[in-house]
Amino acid sequence: MPDHPWGRVLAGSPETLARGYARFAAQPVDWDLLGEPAAPLPSQQTTLQKSFSVEGPGTFLRRHIRRLTFEPRESGGWWIQRDDQVDALPFQVAARNVWTTGDVVSNIVLRAGPLHNYLRMVEHIIALKIGLGLDHVLIRTEAGDPPLFIRGSLDLVEGIERAGLRQLAAPAEWWTVKEPVVMATPSGAFLALAPCRSAQPELVVDCAIDFPNVIGRQRVKFRVHPALTKYAAEARTNTPLWKMVYCRTLGLLFADIRNLGYTPENLQIAGRHKYYNAPRLPHAGKALEAVWHRAVLDLLAALALVGEGRFCGEVTSFKAGHHLDVRMVCQLYKHDLLRRV
Repeated sequence: MPDHPWGRVLAGSPETLARGYARFAAQPVDWDLLGEPAAPLPSQQTTLQKSFSVEGPGTFLRRHIRRLTFEPRESGGWWIQRDDQVDALPFQVAARNVWTTGDVVSNIVLRAGPLHNYLRMVEHIIALKIGLGLDHVLIRTEAGDPPLFIRGSLDLVEGIERAGLRQLAAPAEWWTVKEPVVMATPSGAFLALAPCRSAQPELVVDCAIDFPNVIGRQRVKFRVHPALTKYAAEARTNTPLWKMVYCRTLGLLFADIRNLGYTPENLQIAGRHKYYNAPRLPHAGKALEAVWHRAVLDLLAALALVGEGRFCGEVTSFKAGHHLDVRMVCQLYKHDLLRRV
């Protein structure tokens, strides 16, 4: 964070932000990785060496097997093509193509052109653009419902590893904010971005969550690099026990909930005082699965919406979610706050 705690306030009152920042500053760090070596991302732009496919039960229609095929591209960033939408064009992973961040299920939905030319729950896919330094790729699918994996996004990471990265002739393009900016919600949650201050472009994250259940308060600090991204990719989406019970009872009345593909294997279920399935990614005796999911598979996904290249700088997130993340990236474009490094 810069010397001034938050910089230019784009949304939220300074009073609410001050209270939220005080709570954040008082929260202990569970795992500080900033002092550990981090392999840098490739200095050149990258694409895949070859195509690969992954498949699994649908996230929103569990009875259907869904497939994603990743193909190399030479330029242009990340693109999504719905092969079942014959007259629809591919659309870029970019802030301008965000349709919604979900109502019943919180998730980032991208869409462009015709109403049905969309892909839901893209965050766990596109976060790898930032986390692995994969600059250009085409994702082909025959549905707007992506597959849901038992191991978070680790299947995707391993698919990219098997395909291999190919460095292109052009140097990597890095973008950062022109000045420190912050957005806050009435609850005191906030997301703050500061310019990159290191000699080499890098992305530094300080992420904290605070849940009113067994997940509780968790905080990690780290530099983004491929090995850490692979480690965190196994983190599953979490849900409170009451929501899981609701989905299995009254939720069966509603199609959007009845067909969800979530199970105790692919979801972290948290009760008031205990987990109802084994949590992952422990450190120093404390499970940090929830904060790693938030910090890597959710937060980096929003930064991947900077479609021109890789985002670098310093990111501080406290109790934020998809809506605040995406709103921040959109405000960067609206106020012309991005600059090339």
